[in-house]
Amino acid sequence: MPVTRMPRVPPHKMSGPVSSEDPRWLGFLEAQPEATPFHHPAWSRALAETYRFRPLVFLQTGASGAVVAGMPLLEVPGPMWRSRLMSLPFTDSCPPLATDVGGLRELTGNLLRWRREARAGQLIVHGALAPQPDVRVVTRAVRHVLPLAASGDEVLGRLKGSPLPRAIRKAQREGVAATVSQAHEDLELFYRLHLQTRRRLGVPVQPRRFLERIWTHLIDQGLGFLVLATYQSQPIAAALFLAWNGNVIYKFGASDRRHWELRPNNLVMWTAIDWACRRGYRQLDFGRSELDNEGLRDFKRRWGAMELPLRYSYVAARPPRSTSPVTKRALAALIQTSPPAVCRALGELLYGRVMSFA
Repeated sequence: MPVTRMPRVPPHKMSGPVSSEDPRWLGFLEAQPEATPFHHPAWSRALAETYRFRPLVFLQTGASGAVVAGMPLLEVPGPMWRSRLMSLPFTDSCPPLATDVGGLRELTGNLLRWRREARAGQLIVHGALAPQPDVRVVTRAVRHVLPLAASGDEVLGRLKGSPLPRAIRKAQREGVAATVSQAHEDLELFYRLHLQTRRRLGVPVQPRRFLERIWTHLIDQGLGFLVLATYQSQPIAAALFLAWNGNVIYKFGASDRRHWELRPNNLVMWTAIDWACRRGYRQLDFGRSELDNEGLRDFKRRWGAMELPLRYSYVAARPPRSTSPVTKRALAALIQTSPPAVCRALGELLYGRVMSFA
């Protein structure tokens, strides 16, 4: 589908779009403690190659020419031949980064001006832009962030009265083994569990090529890892994490429900926490939880994670509407009662067209 091509801004301008591979962007990110793997060019690369979106970065520079603010964007085909701008689809949190409040304010104003000149459609940012009359900021969900320590045992020591240490010991006592892997061949083991889990939950599975791109651009490059739990040589649980710049993000989890009584998911999470602690990472982001999913929110809080609002910014007539409960139930029933191929086919149909716009 043809999309609007955004005008290029000459290098002497104080703000504007540049290539997502511009070395100034990565250099700026490496100096920002809040920069996460979602800001890294490798994440934009994986998304762009999977869904054929165009990646770019909007930079704001100061009088000296140094970058003072910026954010990654993907140009996504929209209705009526108008492109949408997103930062970023399939990404829980990707707020703009700035060295100070003034930089964020200038970035927001120049971004809105550039959008108008380009005659683009909606602008959706998974983070908070600076206050502007055209910007609507909405709390869409919550995220949970766990401060790390010198070891996983130290993190567990904070959890007074928690059942988690007992669950981890139970898994180990029963013979469950959890290992950290960056091997490309383990992608297939993870994908099988991932497909099984998504089907059980009644949600479409991401295209296989998306996981392939994540492995190629992030895991193979040392920007993430897989934790795989096995029992009697069979994989029974796994979780995929992105890791960079002191920040670890829990992106996908999967498990075989037939072995839940062995508590493999608890052991997987603790293994990731211990791995990250011993390598000096500062925090682990458990990812997005819907406001009405109290069970998931409680599980994340049990680890001692802080619950923070996920605030998204919209420059549009109205924010995208959430899928209705009736539609969700009908889709879930279809997936749960159909062969795995249906789950995969729905993922190919919906991801990149509809589900990226939340």
